[in-house]
Amino acid sequence: MDNHESKLIAAILRGEVEAFEVLIERYQPRIFGNARRYARRTDEVEDIVQEVFIKAYQKLGTFRGEAPFEHWLMRLTTRTCYDFLRRHQKNREHPLAELSEDENDWLERFAASPESAHDEEDAARQLVSKIIESLNAEDRMVITMQEIEEKSVKEIAQLTGWSESKVKVRAFRARNQMRKILARIAKEKFL
Repeated sequence: MDNHESKLIAAILRGEVEAFEVLIERYQPRIFGNARRYARRTDEVEDIVQEVFIKAYQKLGTFRGEAPFEHWLMRLTTRTCYDFLRRHQKNREHPLAELSEDENDWLERFAASPESAHDEEDAARQLVSKIIESLNAEDRMVITMQEIEEKSVKEIAQLTGWSESKVKVRAFRARNQMRKILARIAKEKFL
């Protein structure tokens, strides 16, 4: 942790609330970026970011300074995003109920000629996004971190507080579930 940051944290812990604004300005873009991967609507992203900073302020006294503040804050962000996914899993409508015309066209082209499927990357990306959204909270988080954010198993374990074994099992299950969903879509569409 840099000296400036440690002074800011000490000031906040002494009751100088305005010093927290400096940390918010510094880390808000990164937290927004992470939250956008787990929530689609702007208001949900803003709620997650606000919740992260409220928790960070309330729990700042538990920060021991053994690792950089940014690591502590990103771990808090990851857990807050995970909590969001769990809370909203039950309320979310099934995103695979209706595929867009582009997604349908891409599936038809892929079924006819898998090697030419890369021509419509946007449609494929939208379909994969819908499939990821249909996963449970833990699986969605692991796949998002591993495949989209390109984090290692070790990094994911550190951010989530899970063991590396659990991360590997979750990633395996998530990929397997995604294959099943895609197979079900294909079966419904082409049979």
